[in-house]
Amino acid sequence: MNNETIHWADVIAEEALSRNKNHTVASGITPSGAIHIGNMREVVTADAVYRALKDKGADVRLIYIADTLDPLRKVYPFLSKDYESHVGKPLSDIPCPCGSHKSYSEHFLLPFIEALHTLGIKPDVYRADELYKEGKYVEAIKKALLGKDKIAAILSEVSGRELEPGWSPYNAICTACGRLNSTKVTGFDPEKETVDYVCKCGSTGTVSMKGGGKLTWRVDWPARWPIFGTTVEPFGKDHATAGGSYDTGKRISREIYGYEPPHPIVYEWIMLKGKGAMHSSTGLAISINDMLDIVPPEVLRYLIIRQKPEKHIEFDPGLALLNLIDEYDMVEGDKRAYQLSQTEGTKLSNIPYRHMVTAVQIADNRGFDHLLTVIARTNYDTSDIEGIRQRADNARNWLAKYAPLFVKFKVQETLPPQVKSFTKEQKKALVMLADEFEHGMSGQDIHDTVYKVAQETGLEGKDVFETVYLALLGIKSGPRAGHFLASLEKDFVVNRFKEASM
Repeated sequence: MNNETIHWADVIAEEALSRNKNHTVASGITPSGAIHIGNMREVVTADAVYRALKDKGADVRLIYIADTLDPLRKVYPFLSKDYESHVGKPLSDIPCPCGSHKSYSEHFLLPFIEALHTLGIKPDVYRADELYKEGKYVEAIKKALLGKDKIAAILSEVSGRELEPGWSPYNAICTACGRLNSTKVTGFDPEKETVDYVCKCGSTGTVSMKGGGKLTWRVDWPARWPIFGTTVEPFGKDHATAGGSYDTGKRISREIYGYEPPHPIVYEWIMLKGKGAMHSSTGLAISINDMLDIVPPEVLRYLIIRQKPEKHIEFDPGLALLNLIDEYDMVEGDKRAYQLSQTEGTKLSNIPYRHMVTAVQIADNRGFDHLLTVIARTNYDTSDIEGIRQRADNARNWLAKYAPLFVKFKVQETLPPQVKSFTKEQKKALVMLADEFEHGMSGQDIHDTVYKVAQETGLEGKDVFETVYLALLGIKSGPRAGHFLASLEKDFVVNRFKEASM
């Protein structure tokens, strides 16, 4: 592999290995809403580097930290007004929106973990509320509270913002109202491992450092690095701005916790074409499960891995998605990205996605066996029943949700009225095509024959194609004619062409 073709994940792995041989690649997110493909950039990026390090023989593990102790910041559009009373409470302490999970955070986290496994990503998953309750952060909390003034100076110096009087690096959870964002620390006892607070609700109290609250984000993040031995971590560009949380985190990590900060991987957003960056809180997003309904997991990985993290990805779920799947299926793009995109048991379908989009529309709703018959007409192997079923489901879901109108069609059971306006040249072309079709032809043969017929009838090639589509679909355009016609039942095509030429 030369320097011109080396993949970005391998570059990062080499840089990390130049520092040490043992690594922990970390990723994390706050499960405050449905996890969408924009969020996936972080964890797929982390997994790509984890695999690259593993390929180079490193002793490496992949971890995922869910910030389940973060407070609910507002009532998002997808929540009922009842959640107004829970704003400010830790996500792990709020009721599940559907009533089937033990908490709000689990409602969004569990489907995400399931999606990760589908994508071939299997990190060690940690929940912040459990980590705090288990006492994993106790020493970090003590150091933060004892070094409060030094941390405050770092935050002011690096971020340029003045902290309010009495600022504390720790937020206690009020035992009366349950809120995390309305308390103020008034004292602490490092021996008893407790923190005293006063709350805006009017109550005062004392909580244990084991689960009674959490460090503020800018302190929590660097505090967890030595806890897990994090050496590599991707994060969004919002954390990487000058004076942002990574800049302050580096100083806090070194000066308070005596730990060298992890190798940073700054990533750009995934943009929804024509609409901007994805945000679940605004509803501008495609959920990971919706995405996996329309593409194989390997293609979703490939979408992210083929692009350098620092470059934004403009995601178009329409026709551009077909091109991406074609690129992946034919292994025509970045070969290393292709390797890093594989999931356990990855098996390329021998039926191109684009052809499946045509096949399922020809088969319409006449059952899976009929679909197999349609596919077999173009000489594709139909022995991989489950693989065909999965790809067919993907194609149908794509057609229903994201396909442009011009991709959709329906083979007309009766002669379309548009044929009444055919010229004698168009009718002659159909007669000639019907005669040729009687002998049976491959997709390429059909394509070549259309141009031969055009020449002999004095028509343009596009006019003959248009005539074919009008006779079969009642519209002027359709899927690639060769494979489309070859996928149809021969006698049906011959009879239709003859009928339309009368």
